[in-house]
Amino acid sequence: MPFIEENDLLDLHKDIDKAQSMNEKLLDQIKIKNKDFKKIKLQRNLLLGFTVFVIVGFLALTSFTAGLSFTNSKTNQDNMVLHSLDSLEAYKARIANLKEQNQELSLVKEFYLAKEFLQKEIVYSVQIKSFAENNVSLTSDALTNTLFSKANPYYSYSIGTFETLAEAQDLRKHLVEAGIEDAFVASYKNGKRLKIEAPF
Repeated sequence: MPFIEENDLLDLHKDIDKAQSMNEKLLDQIKIKNKDFKKIKLQRNLLLGFTVFVIVGFLALTSFTAGLSFTNSKTNQDNMVLHSLDSLEAYKARIANLKEQNQELSLVKEFYLAKEFLQKEIVYSVQIKSFAENNVSLTSDALTNTLFSKANPYYSYSIGTFETLAEAQDLRKHLVEAGIEDAFVASYKNGKRLKIEAPF
């Protein structure tokens, strides 16, 4: 075995002590670095977890509000459709009502135009009956093409108002054939009888 001198041994011990002390310092530095690394890793994991939590929360909130807005949109669309249907039915009912009123107004207009015509022009009508009393209850409201006139002391009832004598004579002919033999044609102006016309 080789022989080591004491000085060399002391130097060797010093080198070992230095190496050991350096190793301890390095271990301390490694421990500090490990602590720093763990701290950074923990901070990174916390930041990552917080970021994931925020993203998931945002997505959940977005999908929830989108679901609500879809539900609200769907409900609004359904309400709009129902409102449109209700409005459509209301408009249809109003149109039907306006058509009915228009028909009534047309009848009234025709009545007044006929009355105005009777008052301005000479018209011809077929008298079918005379009464000693005013017996208007024999007529119907549906017969608008009729004349009532008073020729003292009688009230006469005539049907049809015609612009020409020939039209009135044609109606008289049909009435005589139907059994009303005493019917005759008369001319009227302003609701008053002018004269009895020739039967043919």
